[in-house]
Amino acid sequence: MNQSLEQDAERLTSLLHGYRRVVVAFSGGVDSSVVAAACQRARLDFVCAITAQSASVPSWQIETACAVAAEIGVPHQVVQTGELERLDYQRNDSNRCFYCKDTLYAAISEVIRSVVDRDGEEVTVVSGTNHDDLGDHRPGITAGQRRQVVAPLAEMGFGKSKVRDLARHFGLSNHDLPASPCLASRIAYGVEVTSQRLKKIEQAETWLKSRGVTECRVRLHQDELARIEVPRNLLEFTMKLQTDCDLTGQFRQFGFSYVTLDMEGFQSGKLNRTIVPLELPKHCKEKGTSTYEHG
Repeated sequence: MNQSLEQDAERLTSLLHGYRRVVVAFSGGVDSSVVAAACQRARLDFVCAITAQSASVPSWQIETACAVAAEIGVPHQVVQTGELERLDYQRNDSNRCFYCKDTLYAAISEVIRSVVDRDGEEVTVVSGTNHDDLGDHRPGITAGQRRQVVAPLAEMGFGKSKVRDLARHFGLSNHDLPASPCLASRIAYGVEVTSQRLKKIEQAETWLKSRGVTECRVRLHQDELARIEVPRNLLEFTMKLQTDCDLTGQFRQFGFSYVTLDMEGFQSGKLNRTIVPLELPKHCKEKGTSTYEHG
C-alpha cells in the first residue's frame, strides 16, 4: 500500500468527517466521485449525491453517475435543472458557467429543504472542484462560493493527478475517465445556447466515439460551424473517417452547416482564449445572493 496516498486519503476523510451531514454535487466524474467515496469512508451521519439532468448533460454521463453512485454505495438523486430557461445562460457570455452552477446549487438547496433537513440540522453541500480548477476561468466556482459550497479537494491542494491516484486507491471504476464538461461548454461564447444545438453536439460526439475517436470535442461556432478537436495522435484517423464514413455528410444530418478539423489538436478549455472579461451583474456580486431563485 502506498503510505503517502493512504495518508492523503485519511486527511481528506478527516476533513469531511467534520461536516457530519453532506450533499455531494455529483457529476459522476472522477473528482466528485472521490469526494463521495471519501464521505462514505468518513461514516458521516448522512451522505447523499445529487446529479443534474438537463439538455446540457450527455445521457451517458447520467448513466455513469448512477452506476458509480451505486458502486460507492451512496444514496443518489437525479434532479432536473432549468438553466436553459434562463436568459443569462442562453446569452452565453463568459459567465455562462456561473448561471449554470447557480441553478444547480439552487436545485440542490430545494432538495435539502424538502427532504434532507426536516429536523433543522445543518447540511453542507460539497463539490468536486480540485486545486487545478482554480487556475482556469471557472465562474462556476464563484457561484459555489456565493452559496457556501465547500470544495475539499481544492482546500487540501489536491490537483487532478492526485485525485486520480485517490480514485484508484478507493477502487473506483472511473479513475481514468476523461474530463467531460457540459455540452454548453462546446458552444463559442456569444452563440446562443439552445436545446437543438446541444442535441446535435451530443449526436456528433457520440458518432465520433462510436467510430473509435475515444476523446473529442465538437465545438460549435457561428453559422453552425462544427470544429472537431481530437488528440494529435488521432488526427489522421479522424480525417480518414471522411473517406470511410462520410463524416461531413453525417454532421450535416445532425444540423451543422460546415465541418472543420482543428489541426492543433485537442485542448481542454480552448474556447476560453476568446474571452473578453465581463462583469457579473451588480446584484450577483453581493455575497450570498444570486440572480436566480429556484421555484
